[in-house]
Amino acid sequence: MTVLRPGPIRRTRPLRPRPLAVLVTALLAALSLTLPLTSARAADAPARGSAHMGMGVLAHDGRSGTPSTGDVTQTEGVDVSAYQGNVAWSTLWNSGVRWAYTKATEGTYYTNPYFAQQYNGSYNVGMIRGAYHFATPDTTSGATQANYFVDHGGGWSRDGKTLPGVLDIEWNPYGAACYGKTASQMVSWIADFINTYKARTGRYAVIYTATSWWTQCTGDYGGFAVNDPLWIARYASDPGTLPAGWSFYTMWQYTSSGPTVGDHDKFNGALDRVQALANG
Repeated sequence: MTVLRPGPIRRTRPLRPRPLAVLVTALLAALSLTLPLTSARAADAPARGSAHMGMGVLAHDGRSGTPSTGDVTQTEGVDVSAYQGNVAWSTLWNSGVRWAYTKATEGTYYTNPYFAQQYNGSYNVGMIRGAYHFATPDTTSGATQANYFVDHGGGWSRDGKTLPGVLDIEWNPYGAACYGKTASQMVSWIADFINTYKARTGRYAVIYTATSWWTQCTGDYGGFAVNDPLWIARYASDPGTLPAGWSFYTMWQYTSSGPTVGDHDKFNGALDRVQALANG
């Protein structure tokens, strides 16, 4: 019979973590902390092409009332993009809307799939209409984007029903507010767009912007006011302080929560002044 005898107790040294294992564990722990943040940022960023006029106004300037109604010196208008889909133009016409702008392009990578229904639909019910371009100064030059805009619906004709094109220049929904440009670089980019649009169409483009963005990203440059009508964005009871150079606004986007389409605007004048802008 085999007898198991107790042998001497062997003492083992405590296990020490290997340096490489420690490093890997630390890296994995750090990665687990950053991944949710990265995913959240990616989820919050809108898809390229989805930007629309006034997209950043509420987030940056907020809302503080709406203008009083019944002002006969102003003419009601709307602005639309693919965000609104097929628009009920007859409903808007019956509510008193007499002019409209439709997003045509963004950068040099996007055209509005609803452009025909929106641009032609407003015209067909009797509205004076035009097209706008959402600028992305961090992707291509101003001249390149102006040409893309004109080539994809942003042109102009003296038919009495077509308004000059609009440069929508505002907060960058995809990144840094000023698109990574200094104030002087931004002014140069805008001038490049404006000059190219004028050469292609014979008209100076309307500039749509918000005073706070303009001050931040152009240094409150006042040189465009001589030729380019101002479309100011401010969701309040009045348009507030205007960017440098402009003593009055031509159009004012005053809300993103109006009837039928949300984005409503006022033209600073009666219908004959809208027609005058269309005729050049």
